[in-house]
Amino acid sequence: MLAAMSASPISPRSPGDSCARSSPDACPGTLRLHRADDGALARVRIPGGVLTAARADALLEAALRLGDGELHLTSRGNVQLRGLDPDCGAELARLLGGAGLLPSERHERVRNVVASPLSGLDTLGSADIGPWLAELDRLVCASDRTTALSGRFLFALDDGRGDVDALGADLALLARADGSAMLRVGDTDTVLRVPAADGPRAVLLAAGAFLDAARDSGAWRVKDLPADAAATLPGEVSRRLRNAGITVAPASLPRPPEACPPAPGPVRGNRREVALSVGVPLGRLDREQWRLLSGAGELRLTPWRGAVVTGAAPDRVDGLLRSLSEAGLIVGPGSPWAGVGACVGQPGCAKSLADVRAQAGAAVGPAGRLPVYWSGCERRCGHPHGEWIDVVATPEGHRISHVRGDRTTAAATIRDNPAALAAAVAAARNARTA
Repeated sequence: MLAAMSASPISPRSPGDSCARSSPDACPGTLRLHRADDGALARVRIPGGVLTAARADALLEAALRLGDGELHLTSRGNVQLRGLDPDCGAELARLLGGAGLLPSERHERVRNVVASPLSGLDTLGSADIGPWLAELDRLVCASDRTTALSGRFLFALDDGRGDVDALGADLALLARADGSAMLRVGDTDTVLRVPAADGPRAVLLAAGAFLDAARDSGAWRVKDLPADAAATLPGEVSRRLRNAGITVAPASLPRPPEACPPAPGPVRGNRREVALSVGVPLGRLDREQWRLLSGAGELRLTPWRGAVVTGAAPDRVDGLLRSLSEAGLIVGPGSPWAGVGACVGQPGCAKSLADVRAQAGAAVGPAGRLPVYWSGCERRCGHPHGEWIDVVATPEGHRISHVRGDRTTAAATIRDNPAALAAAVAAARNARTA
């Protein structure tokens, strides 16, 4: 039987922090719940965001029976269940374990894998990374060593289009048109070219090298390593790959500055079936929206709090799009909700200074050029990557900034004026310079 753990608090952390950790990683999972103001929270890891209909049904049953009745999508393509009774852990573990969502209880928090959601569905990728995804998850769950990874350590499998490579993963494996693969270790332009068939094994060996490098520093992610350890890690990974019989060669490949989510609407490729890319306002799905999505085909949840429905019959596409749109989901260009995100805010989070979801909804207007993310405090939980408008609730009001990678330019601080706040956010999203 799966052993459920009780709810435990999480230490606050700013997204930009890079330092050694003096306390154990308390990142929530399915077996380790987190106490929030709206009840306990479970984070269910779903590698690559891939969900069969049966597993989607199990998640909905858990949300309805044990939680607030909604499915909350995360920036890593996972699902959070909120409003849980702190003592429901054993029942939750039985329900999700029976559906195959917990293949290894020792590894459930470290199965953090984002993958190109349109891989194999259109013609833009260099390869279908589905086999990589299955093999990497198998290797991670079969390894005793990987249980030492933190719940924040992130793997990315990119089919060559650069979408999830831009998300700042600790280890990224990228497909190339020549049939090889590139392994990126941390945030560096230097990559290691390896045979595609050896890609997942190379990622696992790289994770072991990171754990050895992090032993003395207590680092949870590659970016947390001391500068000298981070600088020598790619070379150490290369050495271990060669010792394991993997052909490896250094190369240079800049990380894409922007992560481009799938555009909402039909996705047509070389298959007879059609895929549908669907945006989810604020990443929150009620039971009817979830049933519409999961009933249409297999799901791929995206790191942009959306979903891709695969395997839709061509003659059903128009009807599905209409039903999804009527349910409040984003199925085409021009939606005012496109690019709008927010953390949970009040009343769900004790650290939040505002109900930022309600404020984001009140400020929704014509679609903007840049995405916007509303945060209830300086931690900015779940914020996007690349270029975006950052709206943060502070004691002085809402601070609006323009973020471009590592550069942030403050634009304005608006206090107690919803109309002025909405206007300032709209102006910032459409500005050409910061």
